[in-house]
Amino acid sequence: QVQLVESGGGLVQAGESLRLSCLASGFTFSAYTMNWYRQAPGKERELVARILNIGGGTKYADSVKGRFTISRDDAKKTVYLQMNNLKPEDTAVYYCQFSGGWGQGTQVTVSP
Repeated sequence: QVQLVESGGGLVQAGESLRLSCLASGFTFSAYTMNWYRQAPGKERELVARILNIGGGTKYADSVKGRFTISRDDAKKTVYLQMNNLKPEDTAVYYCQFSGGWGQGTQVTVSP
């Protein structure tokens, strides 16, 4: 059974950091590109960051470039999202995703 379980969300103040984790199971994690999406209230879900399975290349939304870093540990079947210098506009539910499914999401709230 495919499963993605996110953790690490929370309430922080602007300028602080959080690290999200997504533990995968039920599929060959190393064979897949992994993504982090987010959805803020009243807005569409958007791609935040992507990491390729081969070569580890990454891609970021313009709004998070220079502040967020995506990484993966294939041995631990985990993908991470390090978020620094958080802003109130980063407030959203963050989802881990690959071509075979979505996680349940973790809430990130950034206060001014």
